[in-house]
Amino acid sequence: MANFRSSLSKLSFIKIRRFSALRDQEKPLSQNLGSYIGPKKVKIVEVGPRDGLQNEKQPISTEIKINFINKLSRTGLKVIEATSFVSPKLVPQMADCEEVMKKITREPGVNYPVLTPNLKGLEKAISVNAGEVAIFGTASETFSQKNINCSIEESFSRFHQVIEREVPPEAVAKIAERLYKMGCYEISLGDTIGVGTPGSLTNMLSAVRKVIPVERLALHCHDTYGQALANIYCASEHGVRVFDSSVAGLGGCPFAKGATGNVATEDVVYMLQGMGFHTGVNLENLVRTGNYISQHLGRQNGSKTAVALTAKNNV
Repeated sequence: MANFRSSLSKLSFIKIRRFSALRDQEKPLSQNLGSYIGPKKVKIVEVGPRDGLQNEKQPISTEIKINFINKLSRTGLKVIEATSFVSPKLVPQMADCEEVMKKITREPGVNYPVLTPNLKGLEKAISVNAGEVAIFGTASETFSQKNINCSIEESFSRFHQVIEREVPPEAVAKIAERLYKMGCYEISLGDTIGVGTPGSLTNMLSAVRKVIPVERLALHCHDTYGQALANIYCASEHGVRVFDSSVAGLGGCPFAKGATGNVATEDVVYMLQGMGFHTGVNLENLVRTGNYISQHLGRQNGSKTAVALTAKNNV
């Protein structure tokens, strides 16, 4: 992806949540943005089951994954990225994606998008009644090759079917605009290696907002340099109301060496609720769920909020 000196002005990945490739279904709840996004409402996209677990070296049983998703479904979260339909050779942790989607309990009002990097993945997602898919685009040729094994231009031909030097904000804006015009309803700007700062994020948003309405933007932060919450705060001040996060701070990127976990959902919810935003999330239930998966992974919960609340309230 980008080198260690990069900042979010060198952001190289864009996640696109879209629905147009799926058949004979109504638009997913998460596409109906007006239902729960407003001046003081935010949407949290929980990516723990997919982005959070994909880089784990030890196999995680399908049963634990299903229980994990079911517990998340009872926290008030409305969007839970459940799994990824990728090659099991590249990401073995996601080899049970079809079984997971078949066996989770789908709560009313909760959407379960899946990652589909190509047409083959899309077809499998359709076969298990996935209601929404996420695909990836990038402004970095190197990261595109490492992450989805094709060039930027080749990735666009895939979309129609369904780390290098600094990447200027204008380059990201150009690609984001192409995807938006293709019908993608929400574009998530991703700082996959967690090196962005509020200053570089401001530059990025200034460029992208010229071509895409801010209500169609989301932010995906990793916390490698401890900047994730500051970036989310900054984005909220610029009108962004959709944020990706991972319970217990799970995650990393198998194709971005050195990238640590996603920003912890518990910390994001605590901060946004403290700012007066409505998240719809029960924080105590969320902490319990983060503790559940952390125990099964044999590590401490990576959320500072979760650690504090567990000690204080014995959650």
